[in-house]
Amino acid sequence: MASSGGFDLGFLGGGQLARMSILAAKRLGIECVSVDPQEDSPAGHVAPSVTGDLRDPEVIAEVFRNAAVVTLENEFVPAATIRAALEQAKIEPGRMVPDVEVLATVQDKLLQRQALNRAGVPSPVAVALEGDGEVAIAKVGFPMMLKQRFGSYDGRGTVPAHDRKQFHDQQVHWGQGGWLAETYVPFQRELAVIAYRWRKPGVGILEGAFPTMETVQTHHVCDLVFPADTDASEVAIAAVRAIEGFGLFGVELFQLPDGSVQVNEIAPRPHNTGHYTLDWGGVSQFDQHVRLALGLSPAAPFGAPTCMANLLGKPHVGDWRRAMIATLEYDPDIRFHWYEKAESRPGRKMGHLNAVGVDIVERAKLARDVFYGVWCGGECDQEPISVSDW
Repeated sequence: MASSGGFDLGFLGGGQLARMSILAAKRLGIECVSVDPQEDSPAGHVAPSVTGDLRDPEVIAEVFRNAAVVTLENEFVPAATIRAALEQAKIEPGRMVPDVEVLATVQDKLLQRQALNRAGVPSPVAVALEGDGEVAIAKVGFPMMLKQRFGSYDGRGTVPAHDRKQFHDQQVHWGQGGWLAETYVPFQRELAVIAYRWRKPGVGILEGAFPTMETVQTHHVCDLVFPADTDASEVAIAAVRAIEGFGLFGVELFQLPDGSVQVNEIAPRPHNTGHYTLDWGGVSQFDQHVRLALGLSPAAPFGAPTCMANLLGKPHVGDWRRAMIATLEYDPDIRFHWYEKAESRPGRKMGHLNAVGVDIVERAKLARDVFYGVWCGGECDQEPISVSDW
C-alpha cells in the first residue's frame, strides 16, 4: 500500500484531527506522515511530520510523492494549491480523499450552498454580495446573514443584518468582495451528524451516519456535544451526496421550532462534534476516516450515549497534567484527551473529555469545572474568549 516514500497515508495539516486520525491508523499498522506550518504540531508528536507552508504547491507535492493516499486535517488548504501540487507531482487526483473538486465546493460557501439548493437539500438560500447589494436584498430579504465565502469558521466572518442600516453598516467588510448573503434561520438548536459515503467498483455505493448529536455553542465555539432526541441522518447524508462527496464528513445542521432541519455547513473531514466516538465503545469517526481514505469498507457505527466537553485554552494556566489527575480523581470514568499544543490561547481547543454512561451531560460539565479549577486557579472566566480553533 505504501508509496515509494514509505507512507500509506498523508495528512494536509497537523492539528488535533490529524493527530487522532493517525493514532487510529497506527492501530491498523498504517504508516502516516503529516505536514503543518507549525514545527511543534499535535500530529508531529505521534508520527513523522514535515514543517511547511500549506499554500506552497511544492510542499503539498512532496506529500503526494511520499504517501500512497492523501487526506485532509482541515478544509483550508486552497483547492487551487492542491491542483497545482498534483500536476507538479504528476499524481492522479484519485490519490486524494475527499476529491479536490469536492474540497473546492466546500471551501466556497456560496458554491456549497448552491449545490445543496440544486439537490433539494433543506438549506438557506444564498447569493453573492456584489455591487451595492441591492440584488442580494431583493433575493434574500431581511433578516439575512452575511458570510465570507472563504475561510470563515466558529463565527468568524459571519454577521447578521436585520435591516438596511445594519446591512450598509457592514459594507466596510462585504464591500471588499468575497461575501455572500443568505436567509436568516431562526433555529431552535444546533445539531451535528458525522456522515460518510463509500464507493467500490463492482460493489456500489454505501452511505451511512453516526448518531445525531445536539451541540451547544459558547462564544461561537463548540462547548458541549451530546445525543439528540431526533434523527437528522437522512438530511446529512443527502448533503454529502449533493456535493458528490466520498469519505467522512461532518455536517452541521439547524433545527427549527417545527422540528424540521436545515444544513448549516459541511466539513470534509472528522469533526469536533464527533469526538465522543473515541469512547462510546464502537468504531470512532477517526477509525472510519482512515478506513474510507484507504478504500476499506466502513464499519457500522454503534455505541453507548456519550457527552463530549471541549477544553478551551485560558490565560495564565498551570500544569494541565495536575488538572487532569484531579479530574480523574473526581470522576474515574471520565475519558480525557489532550492535544499537546504548544501554547494555550483563549478559545483554542486544547483537548476534550468524554463522559459515558449515566448523567453524561452533568458529569461532563462538572468534570470540566474541576479541570479548569485546578488548571487556572479558579480564574478561567475572567477574560473574554477569542476565536482560535486550530
